[in-house]
Amino acid sequence: MAEINPVLVVVDVQNGFVTEHSRHVVPVIEQLVREWLEKGHDVVFTRYLNYHGSPFEKIMGWSKLKESPEIDIVDELQELSKQALAVVDKKVYTLFTEEGAELAREHGWTDMFVCGIDTEVCVLKTVVDAFERGVRAWLLTDASASHSGEPPHSAGVLVAQKMIGRQQTISVAELESHSRARKPEV
Repeated sequence: MAEINPVLVVVDVQNGFVTEHSRHVVPVIEQLVREWLEKGHDVVFTRYLNYHGSPFEKIMGWSKLKESPEIDIVDELQELSKQALAVVDKKVYTLFTEEGAELAREHGWTDMFVCGIDTEVCVLKTVVDAFERGVRAWLLTDASASHSGEPPHSAGVLVAQKMIGRQQTISVAELESHSRARKPEV
């Protein structure tokens, strides 16, 4: 069996995206990142940065997440983000900016476990882009949320299941058994 080279991608867990609908995933992600780092696996965080004249502002009329404290990674994850391999700042939905794509190439990740906010937008776009690049993408359903509520989160999971495969959307509890099944114990 081929050895896997996994990465955990924490998408946009920023003050501006944390609401009463998404706050519950912060401690789940915090624990997940701690465990991931303790095992010596790569972790990458992303931060969405909006800007004046962006398509989000001009077309959608959405002008949030332009400055601190909205753009900052939440306090609970600040120190952990400093231990991560990288924090990729992006002005698009996906991790796969020029910097993110180069990180993926350079590190040769075979499996990308993705969590964060918003499931139906940046998390979804990242898992689909990973899949299209030949990386086995996994959406961690209970470590992802939408700042807009449960219906958009569920829609994001449903679309991900159609685009990357139903078996690729798993819970954090299922993560360990999936990793063992794909990688022999050393």
